[in-house]
Amino acid sequence: MRLSAFIFFAAVLCSCGGGSTSVEDYYSREVKLPRGQIIHVEVMGDQRDMARGMMFRDSLAPDRGMLFVYAKPGKYPHWMWQVRIPLDMIWLDAQRTIVEIAPNLPACADKPTKDCPPYGGHADASTVLELAGGMAEKYGLKVGQTLDY
Repeated sequence: MRLSAFIFFAAVLCSCGGGSTSVEDYYSREVKLPRGQIIHVEVMGDQRDMARGMMFRDSLAPDRGMLFVYAKPGKYPHWMWQVRIPLDMIWLDAQRTIVEIAPNLPACADKPTKDCPPYGGHADASTVLELAGGMAEKYGLKVGQTLDY
């Protein structure tokens, strides 16, 4: 009994050490774009996290983003209330094909909610990828392309 407990705890300790894994690593993944670029995204699937999204952030690196994952395909408009930076929003279907792009959406941090319109959500999508404003064009993203994640 003691030996099995020791082996269990030793295995746990060995699997935990040595790496630089952070909490963010468990909620992130890589998205490979059609031209081979890699974007590191935070994955949002919890309703509370999805509601907060990019709110209150002052910057977003060119190789970073946020991926909203929905439980079922649908029309999911997004809005920019309390978002301080311009964003590109990219809607993808269940096959990870781009079905809609809303580029360079303006920040809407200092306005009342009624003055921050919703964007997109015109086509059925399973995920929405948010990138820094202008990055969809820089990466050559177009409707009909497929991403790998």
